[in-house]
Amino acid sequence: MKWITREHVKVDRVACAWLIKKFVDPAAEFIFVQRDDVQTVGREKGATAFDIDGTELGHHGKKCSFEAILEKHGLWRDPALVLLARIVNGADTDNSLYHQPESAGLKAVAEGFRHLALGDDNAIVAAESIVYDALYAYCLGMVKAGRPLGEARA
Repeated sequence: MKWITREHVKVDRVACAWLIKKFVDPAAEFIFVQRDDVQTVGREKGATAFDIDGTELGHHGKKCSFEAILEKHGLWRDPALVLLARIVNGADTDNSLYHQPESAGLKAVAEGFRHLALGDDNAIVAAESIVYDALYAYCLGMVKAGRPLGEARA
């Protein structure tokens, strides 16, 4: 299946691509284009849009696109993915929804990847996927330890 979003990926788009590839569509092919071209190119290529305003798999209120994908594909049953969604949300937004302290670290790491001159967006997603593998392992550990909210502060 083909998936399409805006070029110059940041936190939520990389996280969504990781989530899609890992839990939704292992054979996913990602297309990154200018914001104004997403809908047109998406229709032409038969691609599903994500992290685009006004789409099902975009931001809704204070929830980010990663959360929309969790909901659409029934992945909310995995408490480690729910915790990871909280972390991604905080790194991608003002962190006012969950106040997740881990989000600041993810935001810094994601910004660092953007400065490594890795080439294109697919290269950034591929390189950064190990970060999301590690964060998911962290979240699994937190859930196992009885801390499904991670280091959350109210």
